[in-house]
Amino acid sequence: MRHRSIPGARGRVRPLTLLGDPVLRARCEDVTDYGPELARLVEDMFATMYAARGVGLAANQVGVPLRVFVYDCPDDDDVRHLGHVVNPTLVAAGGLVLRGPEGCLSLPGLEAGTERYDEAVVEGFTTAGEPVTVRGTGFFARCLQHEADHLDGRVYADRVTGLRGRRLARRVRRAAWSG
Repeated sequence: MRHRSIPGARGRVRPLTLLGDPVLRARCEDVTDYGPELARLVEDMFATMYAARGVGLAANQVGVPLRVFVYDCPDDDDVRHLGHVVNPTLVAAGGLVLRGPEGCLSLPGLEAGTERYDEAVVEGFTTAGEPVTVRGTGFFARCLQHEADHLDGRVYADRVTGLRGRRLARRVRRAAWSG
């Protein structure tokens, strides 16, 4: 068994950015500096994600407009996927389109059935600048698509349509107004 530190163990919990903050609606900038500040950001993002009991977190959700996300998410077979991606690109999303429950740490207390593909592939880099490809199925594919959306300035509520979408939009407005 390899011994290594737990992601986020040395990180600090940062405040979550909530819907209504413009950083959540803007496309994040590419990372150009793969130094210690990036590694510290990723550690803080893991610490924040764990403190909030999430399965994924994008940098703009802690107010940093950079293209980075972290995840600790199971797939539908309960296999754990743990890691991070810098400058991710969703290169493939396919398979079946499934509607499943989706929530977001930046929209606390809200959840809606959201359509996503059940397969996804993301390419990017590690904090050391090494290329990485992450493949996901089921719930983990949903997570990868959700986090990639964040970095493009989208939230899951943008994907909910029809009557469900209108109801969710009202709840989002009420939550933003009371927050």
